[in-house]
Amino acid sequence: MSNIFLKRLTKELRDMKANPPAGISIENADDNLNKWTVKLDAAEGTIYAGESFQLRFTFGNKYPLESPEVVFIGKPPVHPHIYSNGHICLSILYDQWSPALTVSAVCLSILSMLSSCALKELPPDNASYVLRAGASPKNTTWAFHDDTV
Repeated sequence: MSNIFLKRLTKELRDMKANPPAGISIENADDNLNKWTVKLDAAEGTIYAGESFQLRFTFGNKYPLESPEVVFIGKPPVHPHIYSNGHICLSILYDQWSPALTVSAVCLSILSMLSSCALKELPPDNASYVLRAGASPKNTTWAFHDDTV
């Protein structure tokens, strides 16, 4: 495991525990920091108000140079960019990843995506995607064509 990986994740975990952004909390981080469970509380005044969701972050040894795998676990929100298997269609998790992004920034982006949604509906290709998708959304070739929700 690389030193940059350990230093970066140790700092991010410490910062998020000491000063968590509104609606975001660390529920669990394994001993080697490879997997985190993060709780998201949807913002008041949105269609998800009062709902909470869990994200699993899985970090590879090349983090932060490569994005973590981020999926909803448990019951994911019904959203046009979130599949019923927990995979998230969000460009910063894939081809728009930057090492400057943090777990906190990713969580805030997902909360923002939830907050801007006006209608709870699954992606139009949910059934076919879930049937053919592998375990990791990072193995999917995503087409980002809708930035309105």
